[in-house]
Amino acid sequence: MTEQYDVVIIGAGPGGYVAAIRASQLGLKTAIIDKEWLGGVCLNVGCIPSKSLLKNAEVAHLLRTGSRTFGFSFDNLELDFGSAVKRSRQVSNRLTKGVGFLMKKNNIDVHIGTAKLTAADIVSITDAEGQTQELKAKNIIIATGASPFIIPGVEIDGEKVVTYREAILQEKLPTSVVIVGSGAIGVEFATVWNAYGVDVTIVEMLPRIVPLEDEEVSTELAKAFKKEKITALVNAKVEEIETTKSGVKVTVSSEDGQQIIEAEQALMAIGFKPNTQGIGLEDVGVKLTERGAIEIDERMATNLPGVWAIGDVTAKLMLAHVGSAQGIICAEHIAGVETITLDYEMMPRATYCHPQVASFGLTEAQATERGHEVKVGRFPFQANGKALGLNESAGWVKIISDAKYGEILGAHLIGPEVTELLPELTIAHMMELTAAEIARNVHAHPTLSEALMEAAHGIEGHAIHI
Repeated sequence: MTEQYDVVIIGAGPGGYVAAIRASQLGLKTAIIDKEWLGGVCLNVGCIPSKSLLKNAEVAHLLRTGSRTFGFSFDNLELDFGSAVKRSRQVSNRLTKGVGFLMKKNNIDVHIGTAKLTAADIVSITDAEGQTQELKAKNIIIATGASPFIIPGVEIDGEKVVTYREAILQEKLPTSVVIVGSGAIGVEFATVWNAYGVDVTIVEMLPRIVPLEDEEVSTELAKAFKKEKITALVNAKVEEIETTKSGVKVTVSSEDGQQIIEAEQALMAIGFKPNTQGIGLEDVGVKLTERGAIEIDERMATNLPGVWAIGDVTAKLMLAHVGSAQGIICAEHIAGVETITLDYEMMPRATYCHPQVASFGLTEAQATERGHEVKVGRFPFQANGKALGLNESAGWVKIISDAKYGEILGAHLIGPEVTELLPELTIAHMMELTAAEIARNVHAHPTLSEALMEAAHGIEGHAIHI
């Protein structure tokens, strides 16, 4: 017998499981399906375990390099990377179990298996034993995520040539690694491995690392990486990756000609493609974009009534928190209750390399190109007491505003824990506050957040501590 639901969600990542919870809260009978696990890539092999590894890396870096600054020393220091990975798995497992609890708490039926649309209101599920069942739903939400993009001709063997998934699970450190791509995944793994003494080379095809960030952020991060002896090759294209007995040979071409870099391992980190194949979208007539993503409107609705899509599979902005926000909005539209519209350009973006990078909105160049008369406020962490106390004084805060109306157009931060500072700025933008109001908001002292206040004072023309 086919079970009937108000909402069936395919994919249990941060978009899918959040949509399921919100749908259930709104009184909709809900089921969720995932082929592998609750929590998706983010909780299992992505955002969460990587942050655990980054904390271990921070400690490892301090122990290896901090003796002169902090007044301690070691004889025969041993760092066990395998223990760091085991801790990351414990953190991940705790949270995925938490998602399971939330599913039970909210009376959401969970199915583990491969899902496929056989009609606009029917989902077929095949479990690990090959048994199938069908769920009938008034609404189906596609939340199948995305997969790593691989350079044509490069074979992922899981040992010498890896994606984030193999890299985050391996308990043995490579002695040397070539990272192809300098987005969030590339620079975060560079930070982890470098902290343990691994020889790291980043190859980026575009003119600068973290190329989607403000140009000044790229320059500052490149300077920090150079100081830590991380090699970053920009305007460089990987032509071939050849596996050898001892590792890999990576052929790289640039303006300086061609070179071969030998390393124990290569990590592919050049982006993601939406998971739209093999789930029946073409059979039922769901429209895709030119990039192969599911086309949606501001409600998260596809062209097919009753079929919705959220998260990375839409390629709007491939970030976990954006998928979660989309999931809530989608469920609210299905239930017919009041909700909001997302401005994807103003979504927060966070990268947990060292130093951290955080941003939202327009870069200075983009704001100028769009005809804004721009005012910029800056404040360096080297003039922030808390940052100096932490021995983390690299980086700065940069706020961009419109000179005529005072609207905050964007912000770009690099430095200690800046990912935690971003929400004050994004909520200020959402509530249409100006830099003047941020400047007049009294910030506790000494805190890193004072850098936001100081940058806002700078926009207003009365910087205090610089």
